[in-house]
Amino acid sequence: MLFCSYLVTVMGLVIPWSVTLLVVDAYSVFIKDLQIQQRIVMIIFLGDMVLAYLSLAAACSTASVADLLLEAGGSLCPARLCGRYQMSAAMAFLSWFLSSASCLFNFWLFSSL
Repeated sequence: MLFCSYLVTVMGLVIPWSVTLLVVDAYSVFIKDLQIQQRIVMIIFLGDMVLAYLSLAAACSTASVADLLLEAGGSLCPARLCGRYQMSAAMAFLSWFLSSASCLFNFWLFSSL
């Protein structure tokens, strides 16, 4: 299933990106020594924007294929497997929503620098 491998690949990019941002933000909160530079915020903004678009595409493709397989009948996709596809699509939509919120926040931060 090609759509599932696309979703796994995109989420494999989103998770390390988010963990890296978490570490940088935690460092800046606890140490309070990290200077906010316009170049760094621009890189974070562009990374969030690209990953938000990729996760939206992955979520939409997974949701549409899972729905199509459910409508085609149980012979193509057992209910339990299609339920997992639907759950992964829902989590990908949640990831997209949070990435796009981060992207918008970083855009606001970039414009205020």
